[in-house]
Amino acid sequence: MRALVLRDIRLAIRAGGGFGLALAFFLIVVVLVPFGVGPDTGVLGILAPGILWVGALLACLLSLDRIFAIDREDGSLDLLATSPIPLEGLIAAKAVAHWVTTGLPLALAAPVLGLLLNLAPGGYLWLAVSLLIGTPALSMIGTFGAALTVGLKRGGLLLSILVLPLYIPTLIFGADIVRRAAEGLTLGPGLALLAGVTLASVALLPFAAAAALRVNLR
Repeated sequence: MRALVLRDIRLAIRAGGGFGLALAFFLIVVVLVPFGVGPDTGVLGILAPGILWVGALLACLLSLDRIFAIDREDGSLDLLATSPIPLEGLIAAKAVAHWVTTGLPLALAAPVLGLLLNLAPGGYLWLAVSLLIGTPALSMIGTFGAALTVGLKRGGLLLSILVLPLYIPTLIFGADIVRRAAEGLTLGPGLALLAGVTLASVALLPFAAAAALRVNLR
């Protein structure tokens, strides 16, 4: 399993879908927002939690169609599906690799980008924490969507349409944690709900994704 995760991380970086692409997109979103809403730092500070979380969510979408596409193109997906590793383990390894190359860098870079949006001082730590808790759910949900659309021509748009509604709870709870932290409010319920979404995704979706992958590989 560890070898499979490391292999997927190397493939993601070599294919251009790793650290740089997601971070560059995240930076572009954060830089463009002040041009759209105006330079008022008070307004930017209010909008910052939602903007940062939406930017991270959209950045996670960029590489979802690559999760299985490379293996599908070179035929290694069929070999992996017939290997001793259960399909659920394969799905989990893909999700971990996606999170390491996308979600983790976004969580670490987000507090720095928060400076550009005048995020309140109390929100920086919890922005990183909320992304560290929430982005595994984004990667797992994205891997499920990729399993549903594997083999489809131009499935990237369909994948986004399928995945975005499932991202909404994570987005709501994650942005609310940052907003409440910036305002000095209690964070317990929001953290519990966000962690619950992530744990439910990690526990249930590997089995659903494996079932979808079996159907698509027949």
